[in-house]
Order: sequence, then C-alpha cells, then structure tokens
Amino acid sequence: MRNKSVAVLDIRSSEICGAVAEKGVNNTFIIKGKTASEYDGYAEGELLDIDNFNKVIAEVMGSVFASSGGAIRDLFVSVPAEFSEVRLTDKVLSFSGSQGITRRHIAELKELSEPALNEGMSVVRSSALYYVLSDNRNIIDPVGSVSDSLRGRLSFYLAKSAFLECAARAIDRCAAVRNIHFIPELYSQTMYLLPPPVRDGRALLVDIGNISSSFSVVCGNGTEFSEAFSVGVGHIALLLMENLNIPYDVACHFVKSVNLNAKGGFASVEEYRSGGKFYSFRSSELRDIISEGLDGFCGILEECRQAYSGKDISSKTIYLTGEGIGVIRGLTERISSRLVAPVEVIAPKVPYYDKPQFSSLFSLMAAAFDEKIKYSIF
Repeated sequence: MRNKSVAVLDIRSSEICGAVAEKGVNNTFIIKGKTASEYDGYAEGELLDIDNFNKVIAEVMGSVFASSGGAIRDLFVSVPAEFSEVRLTDKVLSFSGSQGITRRHIAELKELSEPALNEGMSVVRSSALYYVLSDNRNIIDPVGSVSDSLRGRLSFYLAKSAFLECAARAIDRCAAVRNIHFIPELYSQTMYLLPPPVRDGRALLVDIGNISSSFSVVCGNGTEFSEAFSVGVGHIALLLMENLNIPYDVACHFVKSVNLNAKGGFASVEEYRSGGKFYSFRSSELRDIISEGLDGFCGILEECRQAYSGKDISSKTIYLTGEGIGVIRGLTERISSRLVAPVEVIAPKVPYYDKPQFSSLFSLMAAAFDEKIKYSIF
C-alpha cells in the first residue's frame, strides 16, 4: 500500500465498512476505495453471530486489499462504544524543583496513572482531559511550560479483550496485515467532530446507531463519561412491526417515510406495497408509535445525563451523529423538546460525505492519519 494512504475497518452495529484513503487539502480525504456490508451486528456487549461477523470481515477486507494494491502493513480498526468503557484517573507527578515539562514527563505521568484492569479488559488508548501546573493553571498541552509538578486528569479507554481477539482473528484469516491498531470510536469521534473550543468547555455527544447507541461527556482531549446502550432506530422499526403486525422491512419503510413534524389530519395516510401486499395506515397512528419509541430513547439519554456526576450539563448542547440521524424525519426536534436542551447534528465537513452516517468512518480515518504521524510509520 502506498505510504501516504491509510486502510481502515469501521465496525458499526448494522454494517462493517472498509476503506483506503489519502489525505486531501484542507483536512479532506481522497477515498481510493470503499466498501460496506451489512451484518447481524452486536448488542449487550456481544456480537450476535460470530460466523456472520467473520464472513463479512472477509468480504470487506477483500475489497480493502484490492484498493490497497494487495498489501497492507497497518490496518486501523474501530472499537465500538458497545465494547468500550472509560476509566478516569487523577494523578500528580512531583519534581524536586521547577523545570520545563517534556514529553518524557507526560509519558511518566501516563504510566503512573495506568488503572487496574478487570479481567477481560484491555487498555487501547489514553488521552488527557487536561493537565494542571503547580500554579493551578489548567492546560491542554503542558510541554514547554515550567512547573514543579504535573497533575493529569486522564481518560483510559478500555475494550473487551474478547472483541479485540475476535476481530484480530477474523482479519488474520483473510489478510496478511502486519499491524492491527485498535482505535476507540469514542475517542476518534470526539477529536474529529468537535473542535477544541467546544471540547474545552465540555460537550455532550450522542451517537445514534441502528442497534446500539452511546452518550458521552467530552472534556479537553478526553472523554469524562460514557454510556453505551443497545437501543437504536432499528428498535423503533421493531416497535412498529409489533404494534401493527407488519414485516420488519415494511416497518423500516414507514419509519423513514413519516415526518414527525407534519400536521396531517386524521384522514392522512401512508401507503406501501411490498411482497405483493398493500399496507395502509393513518399517518397520525404511525407518528404516535414512532414518537413513543423516540420518547423511550430520550428517557435513556436522560438517565445517562443524570448519571454524570460532574458539573451541571443540563443546558449543554447535545451534538447528535450516527447513521440513525437521517432515518426519522423530525428526530432532532423531538429529542430537543423531550430533553429541553439545544440539539445540533454534526457530520464530517467533507464534500459528498457530509452526513452523520459517515461520522464514524471519517473520524477513524482522521485518527489513523494522526497515528501514522505520531509513530512515524509512513
């Protein structure tokens, strides 16, 4: 693979996407090849069908290999929030006197801060919310500052070892990749989608998927709080299916066709023909069921918001992203009204890919390029 390219594998709850890209101008990307395949996904911290997962990994990696010219030295793989957790540490490194802070000091503080791990968990990344100097100044990058101590409030991103091992085995079966680098989705989306001024003042990021979603509180260059939960827009289609006794694919159609902001009267109907059968329902009935499902989703988000024990975040803007955003028309307004908070949809600022459904992929690519620079593996 050409040295200026990266190869990535983005694992979501509804599909797996592989891509090879080069860095363009103005923080854009040049996609050399991309393929995505649906699969059974994951829920409750487990892959639903490992054989299906392995099969789709093989299909996607075949396309990635073709796009890379048949050789991949480094593959960057996302770790979904469903398989992750964040552990916060707060440690101080003291010096005998004032001195300039170096990268070596930061590495020592990171080593001092390493959390004890529960069995079955592995550290895949760490980052700093902020550092504190001896004069009590908070700072994001302390290198070059003079202090007689360095305190660090760090995020350690942990992942289920079983998931890491399963993904690595699936990749090894179908591709001769020299190095696999796992990057937490929580970290990559935070750093790519939210600019530093937004992160520094704390921000709320909600990723809405098909089967799994996540809520996180971001601060500085780290994640202060995170919760993943196995509910997404696919569950709202399931609610329609059960209430109306219709096939799942028909329910998915109605979820996408109904506009929650519409003011249609009692006589307004939505119609659809599938598999030789004709389906017709009052628009108001469909809106009521979809709204009920969204209200349940908002209830989970409120529980997450209440579970955060730091500074008051009740008035903070909620930034929404993920492939579930474009499915339900009126979703953002419903979430905003139920949580009584401003809501903003965020997506990559890349032509043709400026939609929330591409947020995880482009966040992973951005993190992959940063990783290549950091370790000089060009």
